[in-house]
Amino acid sequence: MCVCICVYIYIYIFFFFCFVLGCRTAPTDLVFILDGSYSVGPENFEIVKKWLVNISNNFDIGPKFIQVGVVQYSDYPVLEIPLGSHHSGENLMEAVESLHYLGGNTRTGKAIQFALDHLFAKSPRFLTKIAVVLTDGKSQDEVKDAAEAARDNRITLFAIGVGSETEDAELRAIANKPSSTYVFYVEDYIAISKIREIIKQKLCEESVCPTRIPVAARDEKGFDILLGLGVKKKVKKRIQLSPTKTKAYEVTSQVDLSELTSHVFPEGLPPSYVYVSTQRFKVKKKWDLWRIVTIDGRPQIAVTLNGAEKTLSFTTTSIMNGTQVVVFAESDVKTLFDESWHQIRLLVTEMDVTLYIDDQQIKSKPLHPVLGIYVSGQTQIGKYSGKEETVQFDVQKLRIYCDPEQNNRETACEIPGFVSTTGSLSSICFSTVRTN
Repeated sequence: MCVCICVYIYIYIFFFFCFVLGCRTAPTDLVFILDGSYSVGPENFEIVKKWLVNISNNFDIGPKFIQVGVVQYSDYPVLEIPLGSHHSGENLMEAVESLHYLGGNTRTGKAIQFALDHLFAKSPRFLTKIAVVLTDGKSQDEVKDAAEAARDNRITLFAIGVGSETEDAELRAIANKPSSTYVFYVEDYIAISKIREIIKQKLCEESVCPTRIPVAARDEKGFDILLGLGVKKKVKKRIQLSPTKTKAYEVTSQVDLSELTSHVFPEGLPPSYVYVSTQRFKVKKKWDLWRIVTIDGRPQIAVTLNGAEKTLSFTTTSIMNGTQVVVFAESDVKTLFDESWHQIRLLVTEMDVTLYIDDQQIKSKPLHPVLGIYVSGQTQIGKYSGKEETVQFDVQKLRIYCDPEQNNRETACEIPGFVSTTGSLSSICFSTVRTN
């Protein structure tokens, strides 16, 4: 009996770690390059160590998941923690806590080159590679060439400047572009805790969101779900929307818009993201506009429309009960069922989910902590709830943006005759159309 239970537990753990993916488990080589010069001081260096521990605690450490390396630098770089030297979070935390402050000058360029040559170049894993450079002053050597060499080797560089002695131009030279995504500033080391959650989210975006979606004049990390499900090949009928001249798809009951989740979201989803879809429909029943289901058909994430009750519900995972469902039954939700084009936008964070309809905020509702998703199942759109039958509807856009800030940049311009909050056709829409 005991043998059977042990085998069952082993199988459960195996399948959990093989198929439940997300930010915690996405295979990544992550290196922190820490300023240990005289200007930092021993007390501030202790703050940096605690900050590093707090960030690393958000990831599963191990040979198949996240591997963390640490370089401390002053006049010269020191390899404090090699990549892959620790196979558990506990051992990594102990190693971080035992770091000793160097003191000395600031040679950031040499430290970046050292990380490239002695950590990343020796890693046998072909996966996401990220370096976070933390400094509180101007480097006493050149950083540009080393940073460019790192980027040429597919290493993503973040730069964090602490205090007033850092140089904006130097931080921009270190980091990837755009600087609004990869460069951060804090006034002092005590304030570094303020950006802990932001850095964690950005690291997650890099590890689970490899693709970019062209949006106006910039590219956004995310997933074009229509593209991932092959809508252009599967749906024959097209609809042209004016005045933007964008195209939509007429989905019929004969179309199956399904794909393996591992093909659409290979490393799962980040902890925070923005869901955006534009559609019109006449369906009076309950159906899933978008859903991710397990291999046995259980919903993990879903955006569900209930035509009978005129509500929208959001399903996601839950660390408490497996799944959780949030229902939006506000009066403004009823407009979705008037058979016209509408945009649905959901800002999903680790604490809550906020619904927007046609650029108007409807309601925020709390969420319990979530789990990663099983990627062994399917991702589908336009299915009756609990069934494999396809709903007949029209769809123009269905995307996931990994950066929560995209919620503030997104517009409903693709909706025919979209009217801004000022009561006129938005000029932003026309400029966006010309850019695209």
